[in-house]
Formats: sequence, structure tokens, C-alpha cells
Amino acid sequence: MDEMRVIPTRMHGVLDYLIGILLIASPWLFGFNDSDSAQWTAIIGGVVVLATSLMTNYELGVIRAIPMRMHLMADGVVGVFLVIAPWLFGFADEGTNAWLPFVVIGLAEIGSALMTETVPRRRDLAKRERELAGQRAG
Repeated sequence: MDEMRVIPTRMHGVLDYLIGILLIASPWLFGFNDSDSAQWTAIIGGVVVLATSLMTNYELGVIRAIPMRMHLMADGVVGVFLVIAPWLFGFADEGTNAWLPFVVIGLAEIGSALMTETVPRRRDLAKRERELAGQRAG
């Protein structure tokens, strides 16, 4: 399983911030800003991705309170949510292709969560990862 984890946490961080910004901008980039449910789902999803990124224990985290494994699980959950959101909130049938960016970005989130290393390579962050894991266990 770990041989599939080829994305370093630093690169994952870059992808996180790009995906968060892309989600927030997607209603205007992909032309579904006239659908309130699609627009707000994308914006809120982007804010969640950015907030989680800021709090993750990796090279681009600021607060570093969320262990990388938990971050990757959250990415997987967000990815699944994005994939099903167009049908869950009813904007898949609005005559637009608003569903497509959600499915593509959602699948990218799931894929990156499955392919990213679970421990940062930087020693201080790897040590912090062990400390965070110990706090959760104890």
C-alpha cells in the first residue's frame, strides 16, 4: 500500500491550496455561478480545503494541529462529498455541466489522498506527527 504513496507532503500542500482556490473560483471559471446550490457548495468546499490545509502538520501548514493521516482522511471525505454533491443538492439536472467540475475535482481529491505520503519528510514535522498521534492515542 505504501508503495502507492508517491506524492510528498510538500507537493500535496501545494495541490491543497490550488484545489481550494480552484473550488472557490470554479462557479465563475466553469459558468455555474447562476446556480446557488452549486456555487455555494463549491465555495464552502474550497474554504474547508483551505482551512484544513492551514491546520495540517505539513510543510505548508500554519497551525499544524491536524496529523497528516487525519488530513488525508478528510481529503477522501471531501472528495466523496464533491463527487455526490451535484445529485445530493439537485444541481446535476439543471441543464448545465456544473456536475463535471465537482466529479473531476472530487476524484482528484480522493486520488491525491490515496497517493500522498502519510508522514512529512522534514524531521521536525515527522517528530510532530508522532507527537500528534500520541496525543490522539492517549
